[in-house]
Amino acid sequence: MKLAATAGGGLFLGFSWTGSLASALEVVSDTAIAAGEINFNSYLALSPDGIVTILSPNPELGQNIKTSFPMIVAEELDADWTKVKVVQAPLDTNKFERQVTGGSGAVPHSWERLRKAGATARHMLLEAAAKRWKVSAGTLRTENGFVLNPANGKKLSYGELATEASKVPVPENVKLKDPKDFKLIGTAVRNVDNHEMITGKPLYGLDFYKDGMLFAMIQRPTAFGLKLKSVDATAAKAMPGIVDVVTFKNNVAVVGKSTWQVSKARKALKVQYEAEAALESSADHDRIFKELLNSTDATVRRKDGDVEAAFKSAAKVIKSEYQCPFLSHSPMEPMNFFAHVRPDGVELVGPTQTPERARDQVAELLKIAPEKVTVQLTRLGGGFGRRLSADFALEAAELSSIIKAPVKVIWSREDDMTGGTYRPAVRYRFEAALDAKGNMIGYKLRGVGMNSGNPTREDNFPSGAVDNLLIDSVEHKSPITTGPWRAPITNFLAFAEQSFIDEVAHAAGKDPVQFRLELLDKAKKSPVGEIKYDIDRMRGVINLAAEKSGWGKKKGVAQGFSVYFSHRSYVAQVGEVELKDNKPVIKKIYAAADCGMVVNLSGANQQVRGGIVDGLGHAMYSNLTFKNGAPEQENFNSYRLIRMKEIPEVDVHFVHNGIDPTGLGEPALPPTGGAVANAIFKATGKRLRNQPFAEQEELKTV
Repeated sequence: MKLAATAGGGLFLGFSWTGSLASALEVVSDTAIAAGEINFNSYLALSPDGIVTILSPNPELGQNIKTSFPMIVAEELDADWTKVKVVQAPLDTNKFERQVTGGSGAVPHSWERLRKAGATARHMLLEAAAKRWKVSAGTLRTENGFVLNPANGKKLSYGELATEASKVPVPENVKLKDPKDFKLIGTAVRNVDNHEMITGKPLYGLDFYKDGMLFAMIQRPTAFGLKLKSVDATAAKAMPGIVDVVTFKNNVAVVGKSTWQVSKARKALKVQYEAEAALESSADHDRIFKELLNSTDATVRRKDGDVEAAFKSAAKVIKSEYQCPFLSHSPMEPMNFFAHVRPDGVELVGPTQTPERARDQVAELLKIAPEKVTVQLTRLGGGFGRRLSADFALEAAELSSIIKAPVKVIWSREDDMTGGTYRPAVRYRFEAALDAKGNMIGYKLRGVGMNSGNPTREDNFPSGAVDNLLIDSVEHKSPITTGPWRAPITNFLAFAEQSFIDEVAHAAGKDPVQFRLELLDKAKKSPVGEIKYDIDRMRGVINLAAEKSGWGKKKGVAQGFSVYFSHRSYVAQVGEVELKDNKPVIKKIYAAADCGMVVNLSGANQQVRGGIVDGLGHAMYSNLTFKNGAPEQENFNSYRLIRMKEIPEVDVHFVHNGIDPTGLGEPALPPTGGAVANAIFKATGKRLRNQPFAEQEELKTV
């Protein structure tokens, strides 16, 4: 804000981070701060030197929201992008709604709000120019940070008009641009944090530092189902730089003056635990899955028609089971958070996908009003759903309240991988009934999940396209903690569903793409029950992916198809596999995405590519197993992620249908496993039904 203050007038609105109500706005007169920024609304401010400051309220974890949000505002404002400064907004539930990164919902939720913010300021600038020139605002136009008068060629910069425009009454309704007139939206714009990231400037939670703060690392139970029994911290307390060792709840926190000192001291702790729940191993999970797949106590999620009659009359029945393991989120930046609990309020700083949740849960923990808690957002070094939880913020706040000092809690990589909140392990059983003509007349799906909630998506395709359908689920309550993992549930369900549909298509003697299109035609002409996906949008990505990949027309390459609807968007993929030394090698993946209007072409392209790499890597390699409640993989030496040389060529295409954006942070991941597995089957004749693929005998025996 100081950088924008150069010369002359205006109203300056600043945040105070030290008062008891740190989110309260402080109004400073224009004589106190020369050339302060002039706030037009919650999202943008102008300074007399022409700099446009746009606030990005949602957490940025790599989904490019900190660039895309300001692009939407700047488009309607007709701003000069070279003069736009983007600032991460703190949590402010009065000024903003849904300051959350999750569910691929940020742009769909804020699209119209952001457009109105820019259009409102543009209207006020036009009115200010019209008043100065004594003409009708309707005769003027805006372009690249200027108001232009076509009648006489005169122009005024936004900076010249900022102070006058701020005094124009704010309109209740403004006209938004016709998308055909967009100049910025739909183009490729580099990430606004690129320079800071490349040059190592402080951006992330781990970078945050405040004079006087302490560092802490926490010893948590070494297995799920254990509770703290005793602690001997004598040796740890005697080590250099250690300020205190604190026991709270089931944790032991070592507090000191540097991360290195507390890390070494934590290893000197002597901690004993005792079991408070059954200690589960991966072998137990296999047995539990088998039992629950045959359970008579299932929750029916959807039932259409007479399923039992359809299977009794079937000419052919196909039955398969698919299983996925627990997975760690493994963001590059481990969990961390800063907290300073004072008598007059609480200051929180760090990487969170849900700042309001962090604020409210801390307020509840400390028995204070939420208004007394401020949350400042840093950039997130990855999240993938892990930072939807607020446990690490709660740890920092509770510890600060105990030691009466500002503290940053830091998790090590091993803490991050063994500390819980994993992708749930799930097993699915599919059954399909075909008539004599190869039409699918019956469909069954049972999902068994470990703390997964509902491991199915009962209203997704092929629901609505099959006359007789039953989808149910059974849940196992495990002491192993789980939570949302990028594209929750669908991250694996899509692979299982799309692989099974491929199995059914082959059993019916039909082309897999044509088989899906026939099902969609059935849903369009004779829908069964409620259909919650858009048939035409799904058909659109299927046709685009088939066209761009040359589906069925290539020689020497095996192709596999997959399509999925999740988080309001549609993505179809074609995987291509070649045999090299009799082993399948993934050569290329084609992707066709319908996410509505693309805001930032560069960011959207990378979201699809990133989702594919994420989906492929975890389907191929990642696996988290347990022995007596303890994770057996603790770091990247034993928890396998995809490597650079294993990433195939990715060819991305977008459907341009002109509808409002529908989200893209997650939808490209779910179809990838199915496209690759189906291509491997086409190349080898081996059907992959369990992840990770690389550990399956089907691949080892090719």
